[in-house]
Amino acid sequence: MSERADRIEAAFAHVFHPSMVSAREGEQEVRVCAATTCAGSGAGAVRDAFRDELTRRGLQQEWRVVETGCRGSCDQGPIVSVEPAGVFYPRVSPASVPRIVAETLVGGRPVEDLLYRHPDTGRPVARAADVPFLLGQRRLVLALAGRIDPASIDDAIAHERYRAFVEALIADEPDDVIDAVEESGLRTRVGDPGSVGSRWRRALDGTHDERFVVCTADEGDPGAFADRTVLESDPHAVIEGMLLAAFAIGARHGVVRVRRDHAAAGERLRGALVECRERGLLGRDILGAGLSFDIEIDAAERMLVCADETALIASLEGRRAVPRIRPPAPTEAGFRGRPTVVSDAVAYAAVPWIVRNGAAAYAAAGLHEHTGTRVFSLSGQVRNGGVVEVPAGTSLRRVVEDIGGGARPGRRLKAVQIGGPLGVCLPATALEAPIDDLAAGSSSLVVLDDRTCMVDLARHLLSISQREGCGTCVPCRLGTKRSLEILERIVDGRGRDGDMELLAELGTYCSQGTLCVLGGNASNPVLGTLRDFADEYEAHITERRCPAGVCRALITYSIDPEACTGCTLCAQRCPAAVISGREGQPHVIDVSGCTKCDICRQVCPDGAVRVRSGVSQAVAPGTA
Repeated sequence: MSERADRIEAAFAHVFHPSMVSAREGEQEVRVCAATTCAGSGAGAVRDAFRDELTRRGLQQEWRVVETGCRGSCDQGPIVSVEPAGVFYPRVSPASVPRIVAETLVGGRPVEDLLYRHPDTGRPVARAADVPFLLGQRRLVLALAGRIDPASIDDAIAHERYRAFVEALIADEPDDVIDAVEESGLRTRVGDPGSVGSRWRRALDGTHDERFVVCTADEGDPGAFADRTVLESDPHAVIEGMLLAAFAIGARHGVVRVRRDHAAAGERLRGALVECRERGLLGRDILGAGLSFDIEIDAAERMLVCADETALIASLEGRRAVPRIRPPAPTEAGFRGRPTVVSDAVAYAAVPWIVRNGAAAYAAAGLHEHTGTRVFSLSGQVRNGGVVEVPAGTSLRRVVEDIGGGARPGRRLKAVQIGGPLGVCLPATALEAPIDDLAAGSSSLVVLDDRTCMVDLARHLLSISQREGCGTCVPCRLGTKRSLEILERIVDGRGRDGDMELLAELGTYCSQGTLCVLGGNASNPVLGTLRDFADEYEAHITERRCPAGVCRALITYSIDPEACTGCTLCAQRCPAAVISGREGQPHVIDVSGCTKCDICRQVCPDGAVRVRSGVSQAVAPGTA
């Protein structure tokens, strides 16, 4: 080893405090998921119950209770795993803790009635590795999520975090780092999805000596929480990725945009940054290698327009989040007018793995011509939701049906909505398509069943884009507004001949005549549903009927006299007082005054309330 390498290794050894490590592979641990979803389900009470029970039994020295990040299977929280046996317990309550301690920690056997049940066979599944939701995944970015204490830098270092950065400092070849990231095929979701490595190279080739590294974990659309999960579960992966970017392009300053309502993610990152500064991994002359770099957090409200990197940079500078014309690109003139690389948290978290294992290994993780893995959130009307990481090129069918378990019992899969308000809606017949790069700025995949009205969904998604657009481009400002007005008319039962053609025309103009990602993609949900669900639009417009029974103006409530027992519950609870009938006799709804609040159907114990798709007979179709 050279003198420089010895100096860096010695400095890094001084950073690590082995005595402070709270979790090591092979030791006896109770790992309690403390990420947002599990925390909201009562993980804190479960953690305290384990600590109290272990103390009561005098086992607190033999077993550690470790709060970890997300295991991915969010619908099963609070999740507990017992290591090293790998026993997986879903939906744990404080009341079940004494049994787990007695039978698993002390007795060495799983508590069968508390185990996860296979959704198809009903058989108990003892190990996390055999849970269908986790079985089909390839976790590279999320490799340490659910395994380490995200609040402990020593725990992260014990699991090889910052080793890639140290090896890069020792080699002292920034171009090699850029080459590895570029050859790996790693892509970012920010702006127009593109190669992370090529952005780094363009920033390095710029004329300014001052450069910036920007990370966004904004995730401005509903249903996206992949970046939040990474920050909550392994914040040091993101920091190490940004350190490697700073080393590669010669940056001295970094900024992370975090949504203000993602409090846990911001807290985890803030604590990790403090630890890094205290240990000398951030600041001046890091590890004596001559690199000076620090990171600040910028917390802000959710802004969908910041899916465009120029709008994000404007917001970071304290200006209104408005996209600007390019060139120059941010890699030439970005934050504070200097060359800037912008990527999402998931992309930065992948960089350390690539640098340590090589570009070829990361590229080979994908399927067919696709490279690497994709991390996204799976939610909606699906049996098993959560955070998923799979090889790029994996089919939507494998994700939705094998990992997610398909639609919930008794329902039929109708569509998959990818990429939030700027994404697309794919019908169930298109599930063989590979899941590669999701829509720009988003990591969401929402499963929709037969209760979803695709026209109303398009209206809802467009309303988000229309509300959050900056208003700079006329095609977007006026096109989305007029399109939204048409969609609102259609779901209100006032659709007209030619509305579908006008929506398609407006959507095309909007996508072709705007500056940014938001404007260019705002019409995607409308154009996609027009293409694949035209029959639903036609039913709304020509038949005044909502096939899914969702649009209030196009459904009618009635009571089946054969099923009604006259219990009077519906009449008692009806806020509009339009239900009449004597006790013990069938009741009747006056549809002319019905507000369609659905309370009558919800409270009816006999299932006598019927919801019919179509305009009420009390309203003439020509005037609806």
